[in-house]
Parts: sequence; C-alpha cells; structure tokens
Amino acid sequence: MKKIFANIFLLLFIAATFSACKKTLEEQYNNPEQSSVQSIPTFFTALLNNDRVRPAYWNVRTFLLRQTAVYSQTASFANGNDVYKQDDSYINQYWSDFYFNAGNGSGPMALYRQMEVTYKNLSEADQASQKVFMEAARIQLIDQAAQLVDMWGDIPFSETGSLETSSSIVNPNYDDQKALYASFISQLNDAATFFSTATTNASFTKQDILLAGSTDKWRRYANSLRLRLLMRTSFVDEATSRTAVTAMLANSTQYPLLDGGNVAAYSPATSDVLLTPLTTNNDNLNSALTEISSFYATDYLLNKVLLPANDPRIPVMYDKYGKVVNNVFVQNKTFRAMPVTYTTGQTDTAFTSYSIVDSATFLQNKNLPGIVFTASETNFLKAEAFERWGGGNAQTAYETAVKQSVYFYHYLHSLGRGTTVTPTDVTTFLTAPSIAYAGSSTEKLAKIYIQKWASFSFLQSKQAWAEYRRTKYPVLTFPTAGKLNGFETPPARLLYPNSEILNNSNYSKVRAKDTRLTKIFWDVK
Repeated sequence: MKKIFANIFLLLFIAATFSACKKTLEEQYNNPEQSSVQSIPTFFTALLNNDRVRPAYWNVRTFLLRQTAVYSQTASFANGNDVYKQDDSYINQYWSDFYFNAGNGSGPMALYRQMEVTYKNLSEADQASQKVFMEAARIQLIDQAAQLVDMWGDIPFSETGSLETSSSIVNPNYDDQKALYASFISQLNDAATFFSTATTNASFTKQDILLAGSTDKWRRYANSLRLRLLMRTSFVDEATSRTAVTAMLANSTQYPLLDGGNVAAYSPATSDVLLTPLTTNNDNLNSALTEISSFYATDYLLNKVLLPANDPRIPVMYDKYGKVVNNVFVQNKTFRAMPVTYTTGQTDTAFTSYSIVDSATFLQNKNLPGIVFTASETNFLKAEAFERWGGGNAQTAYETAVKQSVYFYHYLHSLGRGTTVTPTDVTTFLTAPSIAYAGSSTEKLAKIYIQKWASFSFLQSKQAWAEYRRTKYPVLTFPTAGKLNGFETPPARLLYPNSEILNNSNYSKVRAKDTRLTKIFWDVK
C-alpha cells in the first residue's frame, strides 16, 4: 500500500485533523446540551448545522466509507478479513451524534428537546411566532431519525431527554421501527400542511441556514421526505403506500415536491436541499477518501452502469489516473474501474491502471455541500410509483431524473472547477440499451432502481444502502471476506454500539433483534 500513497502525493495533498469529546449514554439521553440563553432560533440553527449531513472528514472517513458505502458498494474497499465488520467505536460516535452534540454532529435530538421545553414555556403569542422554527426543526429531526431506523431498526426516540421534558431520569425504551415510520409519515404531512399557509419572519430567514427561510421549500422538503418514506415501505404495506402516494402525485398543488420543476437542466443551487459548508470548515474530503483506499472508482458503477452508456457523469465523477514514468506523470487513456474481486496484493500491483474519484468534484472541492434531498431522487420516486401503479408517465419521470442527476454532478464539479455539459450530451446517452426505458415492467423498474443507486453514490450511501436492501438492485457481487466467522458478507443492519448495550437497561427488550442478519421491517424482497 505504500506505493499507493507515494503516487497519490503527486496529485493530492493529504491533510486532516480530528478530535471529539464523548459523553456517556446516560448523559446523551437524559441531559441534552445546555445553553445559558434559551433561544429557539439559536437552537434551530445549531440543529441544522450538522456535520453528519455535510461531507465532513469525520462523517465520510469514519462512517460512510467504513460502513454504508461498503455495504452498498458505492465506494471501493480493500478485501480484508474485517471489511464487513462494523467499527464499534465509529458506530458509537455516529449514534451519539444524533442524541447529543459530540462535536461531529449537531445532536439534533438534544437540541429539539431543548426547543420543545423552551417553546412550552412561551406565551401563546410567542408560541405563534416561534412555531415556524418548531415545524422546520421537526422535519429535519424526522429526516435524521428515519435514517437511524433504516440502519438499526428500533431506536430510542419518544422517551429521550426525559430530564429536560419531565424532570425525571428514565432510560429510554426503544420505539418500534414500523410505528416510528408511520408516525414520521403522519407528522411530515402535518408539517407540510403547516408550511402551506405559514408566514416567515426576519429571524427565521436569518437563522435558517438550510433553506434561507423559504416556507415553500420547507413544504416541498416535508412532502418529498414523506414520499421517500412511503415508497420505502411500499413492499411491506403496498396498499397504504399506494393510496397515499397516488394522492400526492395526482395533486401537485396540494403536494408540491422538490422536483426541480420537472426540468432536466434545473438549478440544484435553488431547487435542491443542500447544506452548504461553513467558511470555517477546513475538513478535507481528500484525506477521508485516500486514508482508507476508497478513492478508486467502483467496479459496478463505472464498468457496468456508466461506461456502457457513455454517461456524461463519468468525467466529473472520476479521474483516469495513471503512473509516473521517468519522473513524468502519464495519465491512463481510458476510464475503468478495478474489479471488486481483486485481493489486496492485486490492488497493490495494478492500482495505477485504474480510475480514481474525481479530484475537482470531490477530493479537493471545499465548496461541496451536504446533500439532503435532490430533484432527481424525487423523480426517481415518481417513476417507480408510476410504473407500479399508473397515474403518470413513468418514462418521462425516469428520464427527467437521470438527466437531473447528470446536471447535479456537473453542478458539484462546477463548485470546484468550471464545467460544461450540453443538452445533446444529456439526451443522447439515454438511448443506450443499458439505460433506455424499454423492456418489461420488471426491467424498467430495475433501471429506475439502478440509476437511483448510481445517483446516490458514496455521499448519499446511507440512502443507497437502504434502497439496495429494499429493491435488491443492482445485483452486486460481494467478495467473501477472509476467515472472520460471521462477517463473511455485508450485514442487513447495523448492530447497536457496545456503549448503548451497557448503558441502556432497556436493551434487553431488543436484544433478540440485535443481529447482523435481522432485516429492517421494510426489507421484505
């Protein structure tokens, strides 16, 4: 592996520092972050300011590239004995960062509980003026909590923060995952309804670092997130999902979505939900990717999905890479990814012959935002719903989604370096047999699922892993990992961290479910 880093240094500068202070589980559940100024707007901004959403070093390096990007095969990985074994320390840090502000996330649960307590003590008039903060915070909390459910299943939720909410110390019970999803879906509908008539104010506009105080975008975000959760449960409870989704898609006036106006050449900066980096954020994605050899192009995505279609995303997602010959860097002539079946020895020998993650778009792009929700995801969801249940043009939604994904990645590239893509480039590749919307309904759905997985890539690998488990597409080959008994293949869910097991007395109630092969409730295919 030394040769890898010797060559990478010729292209990239690797620098990163990180530190974190952790608290006990009792503290994170029972004593959310304190503040000398009980300010709902301030809590709201802190809740949004989440480096577990941004592509910050600690988030990408310790969680995405070590867990979800490996299990969804949206990033390359070394085929070692423990490649599919989760890192308990890093898992605990991610888990903790949801419940309290540990330095690598915002602790949305703790901050939301503070907001609830503060809001409860306000006068009726002040509550009316502050409700917009509460509803927006609730949407963001649900988004983050649903992602925990997608990875763990049952999670402590409704009873967390008991010291703040009821002045008592209670170890929280685990809420049932299916019931949580149903509650989230209902609450998102309520939040979207609120924002349909809500009025903003100068304080909300100032404190809203995510959507700049736009009640329209908060409404669309709530509806789109609800659409995501409904489609995720659509194989386990199709009747409920079908009824709700078809109602949403049949009435865009009542249920506006984050769909970019259904325009291919849309503006991600104004249409998507993106958490932009702070000017003080010095985290470097370069280091996150190179430190654990995740900078290589991924086999299935590049070799099986993008290259056969001559996809215009290729040059902004990957660099051809190359090697030094006679002290001169010689770039490879073509894009290609290293086979996922390569052993560490084969990787060390042949790594310079293969493509790596694009440096301008990812490795050295300090303007890269946190991706919360994109127009392409919305249209992929529409395409699936239309193909399965009718009510709209599935092909149009699918092709719009793919085109929007192309423009989205070129937009990310443009943040680090100028880029161009023409409408002809975007339209032509959709005629390639591997991507063209043709074939049986099963084949069409497979293309929808694969293209959505490709669009998520490693920065949204939590979503990619969830969709891979739900749909079973793409059909990926995972090399068997070494001889570590019980960890030969990727898991169906994450295990609870050891600190949770030791500190929460209610763990005994979910112990039987806490296995690598226990499926999340929506994983039924």
